[in-house]
Amino acid sequence: MIDFSDFYQQIAKTRLSHWLHCLPGQLHDWQKQHLHGDFARWVRALHKLPKIATEHVELGQGVTIGRPGEVAPGEQKKIESLLRQFHPWRKGPFEIHGIHIDTEWRSDWKWDRLVPHISPLKHRYVLDVGCGSGYHLWRMLGAGARMAVGIDPSQLFICQFEAVRHFANGHKGIQVLPLGIEEMPELRAFDTVFSMGVLYHRRSPIDHLLQLKAQLRGGGELVLETLVVDGDEHRVLVPGERYGKMRNVWFIPSSAALVGWLEKCGFEQIRVVDESTTTLQEQRRTDWMRNESLADFLDPQDIGKTIEGYPAPKRAIIIASKPVDPQHQQEGRYE
Repeated sequence: MIDFSDFYQQIAKTRLSHWLHCLPGQLHDWQKQHLHGDFARWVRALHKLPKIATEHVELGQGVTIGRPGEVAPGEQKKIESLLRQFHPWRKGPFEIHGIHIDTEWRSDWKWDRLVPHISPLKHRYVLDVGCGSGYHLWRMLGAGARMAVGIDPSQLFICQFEAVRHFANGHKGIQVLPLGIEEMPELRAFDTVFSMGVLYHRRSPIDHLLQLKAQLRGGGELVLETLVVDGDEHRVLVPGERYGKMRNVWFIPSSAALVGWLEKCGFEQIRVVDESTTTLQEQRRTDWMRNESLADFLDPQDIGKTIEGYPAPKRAIIIASKPVDPQHQQEGRYE
């Protein structure tokens, strides 16, 4: 079992308190449905993680937990063996008591690209949609967020987050919940909503943008990071059965087309702040992610194309704001 009761207590007297009308029931149902198979094995591994007291949780330059010498070599080896049971590790990296979890993605590079362009996170309520193991949530907390909440339906990612938080001594103000965005009520409560690496997996990207907007307070900021292709405002790639060996890629717009989608959804102050081609150094196979990775998804004769012949992955970061609705001017007034 994963205990969410502490999170309920944390939000009970905040602007997220109205979420408690449905959230406990949703998570209770989720617990009953998922106590089997790999999930049960991951939960057993979580319960075996040793308790180690540390006051060192550094989130400014990365995610580093623990100081040298706090863990004996034998104990460190045990911890590493348990953490490896949560393979594959995709978003990171993490440093936990001298153990370097070298994840598939250098998520810190993405963070470095976007953080100069977003509104400061200090004291903000933040939602990360499709957050994976929660790496960026830790960085958001390190940037001063009052509360960093992530949602991701993956059982494995929930357990990876819980493993990291275990060694951070149950750090407050951060939580990953096993939900998809479509399962969330319209909270209209978050100051910043992140959606990174999600849009192209949605059958209806417009619906996804509207769902993100529904979580923002008036005047709140959307940080959208997604695959794009080159072209004008009419250019949208609709891949065939697979894109980069992925079956669940539906629409890849140009940045200009994506700006138009955001305008249609009622966002304002829309700006493209970064476009970057994904490199083999940023996404790659590691000892902590031994499955196929980017090098296997590209044409070996021309890495400017996917194995199917489409343009190789290029990603954009777009920032937009939700207008203030006069009918909801007091959204998010509770601290």
